Amino acid sequence: MIGMRTAYKCRAYPDSDQAAQLGRTFGCVRLVWNKTLDQRHRAYHAHGTKTSYTETDAALSEWKRTSELAFLSEVSSVPLQQTLRHQHTAFANFFAGRAKYPSFKNRNGKQSAHYTRSAFRMRGGTLTLAKQSTPLEFVWSW
Repeated sequence: MIGMRTAYKCRAYPDSDQAAQLGRTFGCVRLVWNKTLDQRHRAYHAHGTKTSYTETDAALSEWKRTSELAFLSEVSSVPLQQTLRHQHTAFANFFAGRAKYPSFKNRNGKQSAHYTRSAFRMRGGTLTLAKQSTPLEFVWSW
């Protein structure tokens, strides 16, 4: 049987500008997770209603239109939408009894951003991410 990878793991070596851009992406992912979690929590405890992925996606679009959260448009939308999908799955697992209640993220925890296939390109030892100005050098870390 031949196995096929469905996910890639690599270690990137960003310069200072790339590190700052990745830091902004991680911060935006964390902000979207926490704001969405807060809204889901409030809706469930106030009205007993579950929040759908479509509702959270619409809320993200609205946040990007506000002046105080307009910086969310400066990073790729792919990791932000993936955050909503991950949270939707986390709540589905919680309500099915397979997992604990999702928790808030903080800047001292593990930082990650998930890019789908359409948002990155790996060629010749460089990794180009959506909305990144220059490609990152990387090595495989299976």
